[in-house]
Amino acid sequence: MQARHLLFCLLAGAALSACDRAPTPASDDANAAATTPAGDAAPDAAAHTFNDDIDAGDFAELVKTLSSDEFEGRGPGTPGGAKAVEYIKAQFERIGLQPGNDGSWFQDVPMTETTPDESTVLTLDVDGKATQLKFGDDMVLNTRSGEAEVKVEDSPLVFVGYGVDAPEQDWNDYAGVDVKGKTVVMLVNDPGFHANDDSLFEGKRMTYYGRWTYKFEEAARKGAKAALIIHDAPGASYGWDVVRGSWSGAQYDLRAADDPEPRLPAQGWITAEAARQLFTDAGLDLDEMYAAAGKRGFKAVPLKATASFDLKSTVAEKSSRNVIGVLPGSERPDEAVVYMGHWDHLGKHDGESGDNIYNGAVDNATGVAGIIEIAEKFARATPAPKRSLAFVAVTLEESGLLGSQYYVAHPAFPLDKTVGVVNIDAMGVYGKSHDLVVVGKGNSELEDLLKAETDRQGRTLEAESTPESGFYFRSDHFNFAKAGVPALYTESGEDLVDGGREAGEAAARDYNANRYHKPGDEYSDDWKLDGVIEDLQALYGVGRVLVDGDQWPNWYEGNAFRAARDKMMGDKSPAQ
Repeated sequence: MQARHLLFCLLAGAALSACDRAPTPASDDANAAATTPAGDAAPDAAAHTFNDDIDAGDFAELVKTLSSDEFEGRGPGTPGGAKAVEYIKAQFERIGLQPGNDGSWFQDVPMTETTPDESTVLTLDVDGKATQLKFGDDMVLNTRSGEAEVKVEDSPLVFVGYGVDAPEQDWNDYAGVDVKGKTVVMLVNDPGFHANDDSLFEGKRMTYYGRWTYKFEEAARKGAKAALIIHDAPGASYGWDVVRGSWSGAQYDLRAADDPEPRLPAQGWITAEAARQLFTDAGLDLDEMYAAAGKRGFKAVPLKATASFDLKSTVAEKSSRNVIGVLPGSERPDEAVVYMGHWDHLGKHDGESGDNIYNGAVDNATGVAGIIEIAEKFARATPAPKRSLAFVAVTLEESGLLGSQYYVAHPAFPLDKTVGVVNIDAMGVYGKSHDLVVVGKGNSELEDLLKAETDRQGRTLEAESTPESGFYFRSDHFNFAKAGVPALYTESGEDLVDGGREAGEAAARDYNANRYHKPGDEYSDDWKLDGVIEDLQALYGVGRVLVDGDQWPNWYEGNAFRAARDKMMGDKSPAQ
């Protein structure tokens, strides 16, 4: 997720994405498809006989295909990514949807592919004592600048606590310090998390200030030369292996020319062990710095140390694709409900020994299969929907929610005509549950519609059990939320019918340890899909109410996104 199904990721984070372009160049996915030998074409969408209703066998077929080795982990800008978008398009076509982007099935998303040289060394110098950190083992580095080489020499290091400037919280870690041209070092998550203090921010519940994406954005706004986040597993909600896997190999971004936000020349993470040694060498205690950073009035601390590195990267301008299919409404076709899921994953890591294909079966072939199944049910159902439905399979989620960011900037339906959004990202495959999790529960009136569906199923709606992980900011719905459009993001329940919470938590630990953002995230015939079907039926029900009626759900009173929606809609009655 950029976010992930809590049943699997109780201890994991969402995509180290987040989780964010001038004429559009020819799509690299299209080029890849054109140069792929005929024998390697995407599987025939009609080879399987599909049912009209949401069906476990159909769902399994879709996931099995999208996560097969043939698709090579669905990396954007790769032949496997090209196969994925062609397969999704073929499914939309088979169902009877219409091309949703001005007559095209595809929305090209211009991007920069940056592959860092993993022989890069980060040298930390404290009073002449130089420590060299190795890429992958001790640190990861990348650049969003689009430059093939970023060289930093003797950049002063400054510890800026959590790297947060939040006026409404009366909190500014940058107060009184000029970091222009310097390298900032900071902690992950919010001050309230490590301090275990509910009076700071939202206590254990992560705010957007706790996301690593925000921290790099803020460091860039302050003029820093580079930024390093200190990893800790509880604060990040994932281990170093996830950081290493997500920041190795090709990295993707919107082109700098198409993104108005400032960018750092270089950014990355260092391990807790490397950070502890750095602070010790600088005459400081890291634990004491954690405590100090969690108190109001914290002042940035120069470390009397410098950072140097010569980061070389292979940079290529490419393009990936969102896939958009539309089922036009019979009465108000200009108004639309959006179902979405991201099709991309981490691709194939050349050079890794053993299995080096990151198949992304749960994350997120399941979500794409889910929106296809819902689309088929809508297309076959009578009466036909009065409002339109847009089914959007977005790219570059794993790189920072970039495909959805691009869609929100260039929507198939204007945002003030978008009734609501349902995002599906990583579904549970361990059977039925007594509950359904709403990530960020208490945000919008879409939850009221969902509750009516789960009440009929005899299930309860629950909030995520680890709000400190910040899942709400880690998947594609968040771009719609920031723009003001009510967006619903659910994850399969944690209280399993077979085994209860104990079984759900065991499954979470197993997935986190063995499959999340690893080659082991593969389809298995042992999956129990009856819970998936129940979840999809509930999400279908939300859309059914919206497309058959004239209501415009909003954010709840007091929600931070409500003002943007109210401003967008103005005094007009959108139902007219």
